[in-house]
Amino acid sequence: MRKVKLLEIAHSRTGDKGNTLNISLIPYEEKHYSLLSDQVTAKSVKDHLHHIVQGKITRYDLPNIKAFNFVCEEALLGGVTTSLAVDTHGKSLSSALLEMEIEIY
Repeated sequence: MRKVKLLEIAHSRTGDKGNTLNISLIPYEEKHYSLLSDQVTAKSVKDHLHHIVQGKITRYDLPNIKAFNFVCEEALLGGVTTSLAVDTHGKSLSSALLEMEIEIY
């Protein structure tokens, strides 16, 4: 068993609407879907992104396409139109998720 960053076995896309961040996680190979399912939970993502996501994270499993969708509430400092932060778009936050490490066998 060894630790790998998610970016080694998956890719991600993000979107935003107001103060809500939407992150998809898609393994490069279908064989890694169950591994991701076991280790990349709403709680583990919340622990990893605790400095970004202040609210609840909900994971939606998409087994037919071997992917996951995470909806992260209170994640964008109020949203694009209300925040004074330099970049409150969710577009670049897929990289933050892909830095998360999991164990692979």
